[in-house]
Amino acid sequence: MTAPFFDRTSLDAVIVDLDGTMVDTLGDFAAALGGMLQDLSLPAIEAGVIGTLVGKGSEHLIRAVLQQVGAPSPEALFEQAWTRYQHHYLAINGQHSTVYPGVIEGLAALRAQGLRLACLTNKPLAFARPLLAAKGLDGFFDHVFGGDSFARKKPDPLPLLGTCEALGSAPGRTLAIGDSSNDAQAARAAGCRVVLVSYGYNHGRPVREVPADAYLDSLADLRLGTGAAAR
Repeated sequence: MTAPFFDRTSLDAVIVDLDGTMVDTLGDFAAALGGMLQDLSLPAIEAGVIGTLVGKGSEHLIRAVLQQVGAPSPEALFEQAWTRYQHHYLAINGQHSTVYPGVIEGLAALRAQGLRLACLTNKPLAFARPLLAAKGLDGFFDHVFGGDSFARKKPDPLPLLGTCEALGSAPGRTLAIGDSSNDAQAARAAGCRVVLVSYGYNHGRPVREVPADAYLDSLADLRLGTGAAAR
């Protein structure tokens, strides 16, 4: 894949997604959901299925999993399931996850260009901050926002707009990097440019089905130039 170029002079900041973009957290999801389902005496769920359900926030994930395993009255079970999920996730957060190749190099290159960086994820902030710290990624970001940081989650544009405001960057001068249609839809609606990584989750669908400004096989492949060199 040809490395995409962006004009550095047209950018002030970059907003980066977490799950499926910087860190492969499928193992963490599987462990926490497995513990939750066991506590509720419900059938197990395959990790491959979980990957198609990730991306719209933990509350959506839990509801989807309860329906997937055929739980009786999923909505009535939700509060108990949410409590048990939080318990298990906080206990194992980061233990079954890995940073994708090229992420640290890519973030370091963006910082070296003088860009302001924020992590914006639909994961609860109480999960996101410890994960970034455990993986040595927290130092790259000026701000970290979770799915509970704003009134609405991606794909709504509100989190992107709020993050741009915190960064002091106009949406048109902000690049969003994610792995799914949620990220792309939120970025487009907010007025940001968007790059999607090819290795994430995207609800089990090929990421190239999602319109974006560019696609990356690695965060380290992103190139910034000036003037004609960026075209």
